[in-house]
Amino acid sequence: MATNEETEQRLKSALWYAIGQIIDEDSLRSDSNVTPQFIGALTEMAWAQIETVAKDLECFAKHAGRTQISTDDVMLLARRNEGLESVMRTHLETLRAEKADGGARGGRR
Repeated sequence: MATNEETEQRLKSALWYAIGQIIDEDSLRSDSNVTPQFIGALTEMAWAQIETVAKDLECFAKHAGRTQISTDDVMLLARRNEGLESVMRTHLETLRAEKADGGARGGRR
């Protein structure tokens, strides 16, 4: 069984790979070069942001007396970014409407 440190390293590697792929595609379109150091720095910055978001979501759920993170926690996290909150709220409403429509039709799709 993998330790937390091994799991974290695997996740960081996957993030580094994904960021590298996105940057490679963009640099080809814009005819620019990006150094591996830039990709590494961007990965570390993204990882730090992911850790902060995860901790905040856990705290919001814990404060509400829950052990699971809910959409309410995610919306609370997004409250300071009006554009993000608007996009997320629209998506959430769409998902809820689809779920309600599916329930009204006997739950079949």
